[in-house]
Amino acid sequence: MASSNPNSDQTASLMTPAKLKQAAERRASASVTPAAYLDQMAADAGHQQLHRLGELAAVLQVHAAARLAHTPEAALGALEEALSQVDFGLLQSRGWWARTTGKSRSAGEQFAAQFEQVEQRARTLGAQVQTLADRQQADGAATERALVELEVEFHALEKIVEQGARWLQDMRTQLKARHAAASDPVVAQQVKDDAARCEILVARLKVLRAAATAAQQAHRQAQAAAAQRSALLAMLRQAVTSEVRAWHQRLAPLASMADADNAPALSMEGPQEAHRELLLCIRQAAAHSAALVEQEAQLSTQLGALAVQIRAAG
Repeated sequence: MASSNPNSDQTASLMTPAKLKQAAERRASASVTPAAYLDQMAADAGHQQLHRLGELAAVLQVHAAARLAHTPEAALGALEEALSQVDFGLLQSRGWWARTTGKSRSAGEQFAAQFEQVEQRARTLGAQVQTLADRQQADGAATERALVELEVEFHALEKIVEQGARWLQDMRTQLKARHAAASDPVVAQQVKDDAARCEILVARLKVLRAAATAAQQAHRQAQAAAAQRSALLAMLRQAVTSEVRAWHQRLAPLASMADADNAPALSMEGPQEAHRELLLCIRQAAAHSAALVEQEAQLSTQLGALAVQIRAAG
């Protein structure tokens, strides 16, 4: 993790004018003048934090893209479709003529086939949910670490901007006094050079402020997506455990007796209620999944834009 200690990135925004000059004179080589070194420091303020933010944005974007490639929408849609096709009316005509003509048995077989189709798609969804749970367990820690570090780095940028603004205010106050007292052309030129240096830093602080704001927004959206992801997984686990189990317990006896010639009259009130409950649960999960996919896509786009912005800032 990149250090959040402001002293590790000695930029113009973190130093007093006197310290800036001392640092420049101490580190400037024969080929680099103190003035040029100060200009470079002003232009490179926050470089270390920007570089790390760019790396973290790329990592989080990869994670978001991987999640988008493994969503439960298809499995949810397939199960919803199968549930919608279950026809309880097939079991309501079981009189003497229906048994004589074989229509009762045919309708029962059709109902049993619909039941098996739902069972098969529920198993597919169950496997998908387990895959999502395993992926969240494997990738969740890495994503959380990246988000923690992202927060550290954008707070470090905010600190640089804050201290840089104070530095500019102090420097401009000094420049006014120096300009008023400047009678020597050399001194006047130094005042002019320092004013130009302030403008370099002003431009740099605008870049840092924009990057910090974009990183904070991405961090906030990533946290919201993570919370929604956990909620969806909990909902899916509920659907494929208790809701599907309750549905199976209610409808399995119907399906097993539906194609029997001598099947007794079947009560359908309980099975129909269980069927409605499961269908409602699956539809709610599908809506939550679609909303999460949209949020993940927006997050991926925002992280990509942040990475481009940071690369442009250098």
